Amino acid sequence: MADAFSSSSETVIKRVVDVTVKTNTPVEKLEELYQIKKTCDFIREHNFKKVALQFPDELLVDSVAIAEEIEKTSNATLFILGDTSYGSCCVDEVAAEHVGADCIVHYGGACLSPSKRLPLMYIFEKRPVDLEKCAASFRELYPDTQSHIIILYDVNCAHAVSDLLALLSPEYPNLVASDLVVEGEQCYSHGRIRTQHNDTCLSEQDNKQVICQFGRQFTLKCGSSITDYSMFYIGQEGATLTNFMMTWNRCSFCSFDPVTMKGRTESISINRALMKRYYAIERAKDASVVGILVGTLGVADYLTIIQQLKETIRRAGKKSYMFAMGKLNVPKLANFLEIDIFVLIACPENSLLDTSEFYKPVVTPFEMEIACNKKREWSEEYVTDFRHLLPDGQSYVPLADEQEEEGDDTDVSLITGALRSQNLLMGEPAESSYGSAVVLRNQTLTVASTNSAASFLAGRSWRGLEQKLGETPVVKAVEGRRGIAIAYEEEGTAS
Repeated sequence: MADAFSSSSETVIKRVVDVTVKTNTPVEKLEELYQIKKTCDFIREHNFKKVALQFPDELLVDSVAIAEEIEKTSNATLFILGDTSYGSCCVDEVAAEHVGADCIVHYGGACLSPSKRLPLMYIFEKRPVDLEKCAASFRELYPDTQSHIIILYDVNCAHAVSDLLALLSPEYPNLVASDLVVEGEQCYSHGRIRTQHNDTCLSEQDNKQVICQFGRQFTLKCGSSITDYSMFYIGQEGATLTNFMMTWNRCSFCSFDPVTMKGRTESISINRALMKRYYAIERAKDASVVGILVGTLGVADYLTIIQQLKETIRRAGKKSYMFAMGKLNVPKLANFLEIDIFVLIACPENSLLDTSEFYKPVVTPFEMEIACNKKREWSEEYVTDFRHLLPDGQSYVPLADEQEEEGDDTDVSLITGALRSQNLLMGEPAESSYGSAVVLRNQTLTVASTNSAASFLAGRSWRGLEQKLGETPVVKAVEGRRGIAIAYEEEGTAS
């Protein structure tokens, strides 16, 4: 047997990777799981010629078979989209436009964030839900039949909610089931999903309060608030459940996992999670250089929130730089040591990153606004949907007038204990023939050093590859080494 570390250039280092491979779904079950007929009707009804089929990684194994079945009954040209640049729960309109698609059919889990460029249809993977065990877990978790409970669920479990409600409603008169609702005329109805023109919180409709958020809509009794209700979630633990729990953090949560078929009371300490986010806000207050990470190109109004953040950061006396780098990981962000903190523009389900392994924290637009906007205060409210922070949004707070910010507003960092001021860069530094690195802050003649990425780079011992035009001698091309890096051929066999 050849040694894995042989010096031969033809020897490939072998390793065994333990992966779980999803088997192909039998053709006879494709209609049941992916609703081929409804998809074909949708394409023919609107006479689409080019259709983009977007699949998450776990469903790509069925993508070719689904495309073949659709092609049998429609004349459209199909394109399969996989490996999306950002979260697979979002609609990848950019990739669809690259192939000139007329519409998108999105398969699998979805955050239901509004997108406005192309017509859209959602096809949710119908994951099996044992209704009897789910109902039994519900009764065990809520022994009081008069409890006020709202049923939430992962989109792939939406098909089972009507039957579950029929089982439990006779026993639980105060049980409320949420409906799937997405914004805009471009999204076509399908199954339990409906469309409406906005996803803001509506109130006092027919003497009842209607809450519509994250693509879920439910109605509360007149005179009651959402804190009077408990939440029962159907689906596996993940970003969707975390988003719900952070947003409605004053409600108790229970869940039923359709895979393990077990129910439980969610014991994750929301207060502890919120304190971690508050620590990130303090880091944002201490930061001088902020990196704005573009984590979506499909969610509506993402350009508007970027501009609003730039202005908010500037008014707080901080520098900002924008990055578009697709899916985030530790090595990518580690390349920018000059950045003190990052703020991520993404859909609600992808905004709450666990940044314990990252060198610098990654916060949400809401958290950055708390750090930079003096009019926005930390409260029990937690906003994961950046669209609510925009003008006309239900959580919008305008910036303070520049006249109000001219005073010397200093406080003490809860992390470092040092004094900090929010308005160091309110005015651009004046031109100076001496190249001064100080800025006049106010009439008390206090000064502060400008802290930017450029000054950080100037202080580094290595600044990257430099051209050095005219300084590098010109030499003839020579033959390079042969083999693999672990042992080139001219080095001989390792003993």
